[in-house]
Amino acid sequence: MTEPSSLLINGKWVAGEGGTQVNTSPFSGEAIAEITLASPRQVEAAVTAARAALHTYRRVPAHRRSEMLLNASRLIAERAEQIAQTITRENGKPIRSARAEVSRAVTTFRLAAMEAGRIRGETLPMDVIPGSGERFGFYIRQPIGVVSAITPFNFPLHLAVHKVAPALAVGNTVVLKPSSQTPLTACLLGEILMQAGFPEGTVNIVSCSRETADGLITSSDVAMVSFTGSAAVGRLIHARAGLKRVTLELGSNSGNIVSQSADLERAAGSCVVGGYTYAGQVCISVQRIYVQRSVCDAFLSLFLPKVNALKVCDPQTESTDVGPLISDEAATRVADWLNEARAGGATVLSGGTLSGRMMAPTVLSDVRRDMKVVCEEVFAPLVSVIPYRHFEEAIALVNDSRYGLNAGVFTRDLAEAFMAVNELEVGSVIINDSSAYRADHMPYGGVKDSGLGREGVRFAMDEMTEIKSAVIRL
Repeated sequence: MTEPSSLLINGKWVAGEGGTQVNTSPFSGEAIAEITLASPRQVEAAVTAARAALHTYRRVPAHRRSEMLLNASRLIAERAEQIAQTITRENGKPIRSARAEVSRAVTTFRLAAMEAGRIRGETLPMDVIPGSGERFGFYIRQPIGVVSAITPFNFPLHLAVHKVAPALAVGNTVVLKPSSQTPLTACLLGEILMQAGFPEGTVNIVSCSRETADGLITSSDVAMVSFTGSAAVGRLIHARAGLKRVTLELGSNSGNIVSQSADLERAAGSCVVGGYTYAGQVCISVQRIYVQRSVCDAFLSLFLPKVNALKVCDPQTESTDVGPLISDEAATRVADWLNEARAGGATVLSGGTLSGRMMAPTVLSDVRRDMKVVCEEVFAPLVSVIPYRHFEEAIALVNDSRYGLNAGVFTRDLAEAFMAVNELEVGSVIINDSSAYRADHMPYGGVKDSGLGREGVRFAMDEMTEIKSAVIRL
């Protein structure tokens, strides 16, 4: 590839016809690259290429798909440092976190390779229906078709891989639309997939404006839209997609419960990592911590020193824990929400300052449920600590949200753990770890405004296949 901001369409790297933009470092403001954007014609061409490639790729045997996915895993590992440095330059993620993202992508491709040979159907006992005893029934799973994968800035490699790898594993073809803030990482992924042996047109990559991306949602040649991003955009996609299958992994304001029975040291450490990694710009980041009143002071005595010890610095510095917010607009929004909370009586226990896009890790108390820092997705290094009396009250407080993605619960009481699993209105309940925990093979997704469907390699593969039934009269 001669130009790092090119588009990948039908196996060729081409310049965009939809204009250009200069992308800058979220930390330094220095120009990184001039990005070329796709025109509507080029988006249509990418979809057409994916549709044409589908006819042959869907018939590629599972062992060959698995081999190519393993090749991709190996090639990402070989280029891990280059990719991590690119992620850090594009989105300001601390380099250690960027390396962890690359490592997870290596694993996710390997998981997809393993699952490529496990796409199974079932037999159907037709004789349970009177008059059907002389019939033999079964069903199989087949590729759904062309998948539009639309991904955000915060995990530019890993969230793309969570869409692309399962789609390729089952025999689908893909058009990937990365965030316009992080296209260089997507281009590196495209290079790797081509080198791994995937046929021309199987994976296409188009950076484009939100308006131009509408073609990836409305095209009759697209069978499925897989989107990760905000709830507002997710609702628009759902409305525009018609009868296509849609998977939406949206936002959250994740609640975490600390019981008086918990290991407070573990709870404090996990909540610091979960609340401030990548400056809180993670959809399952710890945002609300409900601590049983009898241990609230003890928890804060452990939590606050750990928060204050976090290093806020240049994301390319090895020791950095917290880097910049992604944009000036994000910093302004968080500052406004913080000022609103202060005006409403919230107490700043730590942090509370911004310098440009750099925000000191912040802890609030004395907040109300209607403050934006509590009821909306803050997407910043800001956590609220809220006391409660009884465990049932904590369950109700976590559920008092329009979101429901992940929740963390710290307890050594088995009854409390199972109550949380049964009663919390979320997609995943994480016991004795924070809401920010996710393993890449587990079903991942939310309820309410946190989305539709599930990711996680095998579960995404189910979403990306159609069930076809067959009945043979003997």
